[in-house]
Amino acid sequence: MNPNNSQSEVTLHAIDYWQIIRCHFGIILLTLFLVFMTAAVITYLMPKQYESYAKMEIKPRERTIDPMIGLSGISRGSMSAQFLNTEFEKIKSRNSLLGVIEDLDLTTKWGLDVNDSVGKLESIINVQSVRGTDMITIRARHTNKDDAKDIAKAVSDSYRKYREEIEKSTLNRGVVELRKAVQDQEDTVTDKRKILTTISRTKDIVYYDENLSRASGVLDEEAQSNNALNTYTEIENEMMVTDAQIKSLLSFNSEQLLVYASGLELPDNIIKTLYPQYLEQKRNLEASKANGLGDRHPSIIASQKLFDQMKIQLDEGVVNLRLRLQGQIEMLKDRLAKAEIRKDDKKQENLERSIDTADYVDAKRDYESERVILEQMKMKLLTEEIGGQLPMETIVMHELPIVSNQPVSPKVTLNLSLGAIVGLLFGFAIAFLLEFMDNSIKTLEDVEKFLQLPVLAVIPQGIGILYKQSGVSPDAEAYRILRTNIEFNRKNPEDNTISVVSGAAGEGKSTTLINLAYICAQGGYTTLMIDADLRRPSLHTHFEVDNTVGLTNYLTTDLSLEDVILQTSVENLFFMPSGLTPNDASGILNSRRMSDLMANVKQRFDLVLVDSPPIIGVSDASVIASEVDLTMIVVQHRKIPRNILMRVKKAVESVGGNIIGVVMNNVDIRSDSQFQYYTSYYSYYAPNGAKAKSSENKLGSGRIPMQTNDSDKELY
Repeated sequence: MNPNNSQSEVTLHAIDYWQIIRCHFGIILLTLFLVFMTAAVITYLMPKQYESYAKMEIKPRERTIDPMIGLSGISRGSMSAQFLNTEFEKIKSRNSLLGVIEDLDLTTKWGLDVNDSVGKLESIINVQSVRGTDMITIRARHTNKDDAKDIAKAVSDSYRKYREEIEKSTLNRGVVELRKAVQDQEDTVTDKRKILTTISRTKDIVYYDENLSRASGVLDEEAQSNNALNTYTEIENEMMVTDAQIKSLLSFNSEQLLVYASGLELPDNIIKTLYPQYLEQKRNLEASKANGLGDRHPSIIASQKLFDQMKIQLDEGVVNLRLRLQGQIEMLKDRLAKAEIRKDDKKQENLERSIDTADYVDAKRDYESERVILEQMKMKLLTEEIGGQLPMETIVMHELPIVSNQPVSPKVTLNLSLGAIVGLLFGFAIAFLLEFMDNSIKTLEDVEKFLQLPVLAVIPQGIGILYKQSGVSPDAEAYRILRTNIEFNRKNPEDNTISVVSGAAGEGKSTTLINLAYICAQGGYTTLMIDADLRRPSLHTHFEVDNTVGLTNYLTTDLSLEDVILQTSVENLFFMPSGLTPNDASGILNSRRMSDLMANVKQRFDLVLVDSPPIIGVSDASVIASEVDLTMIVVQHRKIPRNILMRVKKAVESVGGNIIGVVMNNVDIRSDSQFQYYTSYYSYYAPNGAKAKSSENKLGSGRIPMQTNDSDKELY
């Protein structure tokens, strides 16, 4: 597929759509005007409404109570779409709106019952969320601006009260349930205490409260057993550490032993203090020798003597330290043996005791667990009772309603804009609907497609009688084209009698005939106009002549042509009126006299144009078409349906008439752009001087027109 062809088709469709719009531009404007004015009137008649709004922040429920466990404390709910939607429904709920109706006495003010007042109030208020925040707006719209403000304020106040009542009611119910749960828990603790006391008396076991025992220093049997075990473990660890220290002292050499011993954290460990001094003395001695002092120098001898004494003291300290550790190990072994005996005794005692006190341990555990739960529930109850006295700020007002002086409805600009848009759309819809339903001849292609006839000329809309116009009119160019096309479309040069027919009245065939005759006469052709429309003759009105003598008189009497043909003020232009209207027009026209008339004028004039009545409905035009050489059909643009024009063609052809072509008349070239190209050169090539004397070849053989004498009648 060629892209250029596709683009041309798209452009053609666009031109066709624009053509439809231009053709029905008046209807589009009328529809636009009517819809726009309707919108304007409706907007004007609509009552003005004023709007006031309150802006508030909604918080979730601040305190929740779980009466079953009493451990929920103070919590805050999370915001969600469901939460806001629920609050919206609460604002518009009947219980909330009833408070508004009661506060403002709306039933009396509106003269409605409660149910109707609630329904009307629901239609007045509107609730919206502020996007991206926890705030909402309550809007009230009313014809009275003061009422709008009062309703918005009353709705927000009523909702706040309603919300607070719900919150308080919920908390009160929770507190009541929590009190009941506390009472039940106290009963449970009492029962557990009784069971524990019974087992304690039966097993001869003294119950000690754990907290009380720790505070008074009294330990129960289990605690004593644990202490004995812990003491044994501590002594065992201490002995292991001491034994490791002794083994280290035995395994190191002299210098390593001193370093290790100096790091032991033991009482009376002189090595820890003496060893740093020993190292310092050693460094001083080596420094003196490094400075050049010999072994016999007094300072070296004194320092060496002090160093040796310190070494002896360190060795003695290590020996004493080893002995002390060995003695400590012996003491730890003795203590460990005693602790082990005590541990085993307590373990055996507890084992024997646990067998007898299994029920006591279970009862004690149950009692203490229930008592802890009771204390927590009492604390929760106390917290809720104190918190219930505090005000709950679940709703915070940020903007109070004010009186609005500017109405929010009707929106004049919006309504008029929508009216204009809808009117334009309706206009387009009507235009395209009319175009779709219109089956008349619209284009040159329609003529060639449905009638199979050539288009001789396109006559623009608004052309009058040319001979009455002063100077040279550019509209005459269309008729010059018609004259030329007649010349080139007739097959026989001798065919110079032409009847002008149309499918219906008012299509402009008489005007077309007069102007064509005038143009031909201007071109030097002797032209005769015959008004053969014996039912409604009209040609004589354009020339302002008497119609009492004419064609009917010639056909019914022995009058000569000179008696019925008049010469007009236009050179070469002659006219035969219709005469008086007969009773049988078809019979008069379908006569030998009519045939002789056409043969006579054919010889005496270069061109004979015969005006006939509409061919649909009467047979006069068909009779005339059978008498003349050629027939020209005048079609008014966008008027006659295609099927009627097909009947016109068949009516002419059925009597043996020869159709030379079609003239499209009264074409609105301003709306039909395709005809603008066809007719745009009329004014461009029209003569701009005085009346031109044409030197074109004549249609006929150049015959001299009929001679006139004193009896000839002129129009002027």
